[in-house]
Amino acid sequence: MRYSGENAEAGRKREEAGKRVEQLLKLVLANHPEFQSSDINQVASQHSRQYLFAKLHAEVIVELVRSDSEKANGDPSKKAVYQIWPDFEIQAFTFRSISTVKADAARSSFSAMGDGITWAVIDSGIDKDHRHFRDHNGKNVNIHADPTYHQDFTGEGNPFADGLGHGTHVAGIIAGSTNNEQKEIKIVTRVRDEHGNVTVLSDTSVDKISGMAPRCKLVSLKVLNGEGRGQASNLIAAIDAIQDINGNGRDIKIHGVNMSLGYDFQPEWFACGQSPLCVEVDRLVKSGVVVVVAAGNTGYGITKTLARGDVPTGLPFSINDPGNSQLAITVGSTHRDMPHTYGVSYFSSKGPTGDGRIKPDLVAPGEKIISCAAGNKRAEAGGDCDYLEDSGTSMAAPHVSGVIAAFLSVRREFIGRPEVVKEIFVSTATDLKRDRYFQGNGLVDMMRAIQSV
Repeated sequence: MRYSGENAEAGRKREEAGKRVEQLLKLVLANHPEFQSSDINQVASQHSRQYLFAKLHAEVIVELVRSDSEKANGDPSKKAVYQIWPDFEIQAFTFRSISTVKADAARSSFSAMGDGITWAVIDSGIDKDHRHFRDHNGKNVNIHADPTYHQDFTGEGNPFADGLGHGTHVAGIIAGSTNNEQKEIKIVTRVRDEHGNVTVLSDTSVDKISGMAPRCKLVSLKVLNGEGRGQASNLIAAIDAIQDINGNGRDIKIHGVNMSLGYDFQPEWFACGQSPLCVEVDRLVKSGVVVVVAAGNTGYGITKTLARGDVPTGLPFSINDPGNSQLAITVGSTHRDMPHTYGVSYFSSKGPTGDGRIKPDLVAPGEKIISCAAGNKRAEAGGDCDYLEDSGTSMAAPHVSGVIAAFLSVRREFIGRPEVVKEIFVSTATDLKRDRYFQGNGLVDMMRAIQSV
C-alpha cells in the first residue's frame, strides 16, 4: 500500500504517514488475533519512503481503511492510506551475439569496455565467485567493491547466492570475461532433433568469452529466491535502494539497471504504464539512471478461428510490466546471430502497449545465448560446466544494458541523461524490416550509436 500524498503536501513527512499506517495496522492485527498470519514485509518496507508492503487478509484491509477514515474525521487530506493494490508475483524472463550488436567492433575502434561504469542487476543474485568475474589471479574485477551496495530483498540473506542461476547468466552477458589460458572453458549446449529428442553437448573448444562491457562493475540486488519466486514489492524496494545510493540523483554512483523479470500487465488494476512499479521505474529514469527491461516471453499463444479452431499465433498487447514503463528501454528478442533472416523471436512479447504506445523499444539477441552457469540451471546442465545457453527476453535485455554501459564509458557526457541515451539508441537501431510492434525501432547497434555522437 502507498502512504497518502496529501500528508506530504500538508507539510507532514511521508515517513510520518508511513508510521501511522504501520501503527494502525499493528493495532488492527492486535484486535483480530485470528488474522495473525498477516505479516508486514519489513525487508522490503524499510527501503521505501512511500510504500508499506504486507501480506494481509481482506478483513484486515477493510478494518485498516475504516480505522484510517475514523482517524481522519472525514477529512480526506488527513488520511494516511493513499492506495492499496495486489503485490503481483514476478518471474524471470528467461559469445556469438557480441558481433550481432557490434560490441566487438566498438571495442576495437573505441576501446568501449565499460570502464568506470556501474550497472545494477535486479534479479536472482549474482554468483560473485564465478570465474567470469575474476582475473587470472582470482581477484574479483567486476563485482562492486562496496558491500553495502549489494542487497537481498527475498529474506534469504545473501545477494551473492544465486540458487536459480538466472541472475548470474544475465550478469555475465552485461560484464566480465575469461579465456582458456589457465583452464579450459566448458560450455554446455542442447540440440533438438526432428523427433523432439534433446541431446546435451559439451564444448571445450572456445578460446575466450566476454560480456558486452567486460570492465563494467556490477551490483547484485536480489529480488528472486532460489526457486525463482518474488514479489513486485521486492523490485520497488530495490529501486528505492538505488535511489538512496545515488542520493536521489544528486550523486549518481549506479549508472544503469537491468530488469530481466516482471509480470503480466493487469489492466483491471492500473492504466497501462501507471502501475506502482512502472511509476517507480519512470522516477528512477528521471533521477538519471538508465533502466533496461525485458519485454517478456508472452508474445505467442492461441487464437480461435472459424475454419481451424485454435491456432498458434503471435499475440499483440503482450508487453509485461515494468516493460510498459514509458521511460524504460524495453527489449524484445531476436535470433542470436542471424536476426535479419529469422527476425523477432516467436516468444518475444509484442506491442503496442494497452494504451497504444510503441513497445518494445529495441530488440537484441535472446535465443540460445551462452553465459555463466550457476545454481539450478548449472545443476540441470549436469553440474560440470562454466557456461550454458538460455533463451528469452531475459537474455536480450542485458545485451542492451552491456552495450549502453560500454557506450557511456567512452561517451561520458551522457552519464545521468538516460532519456537522451534512449533516444540515441532507438534512433540508431537497425531496421529488421519486421512489424513495428514486433521489433520496435529495430536491432540495437552499438557502433552506430557511438558514431552518431
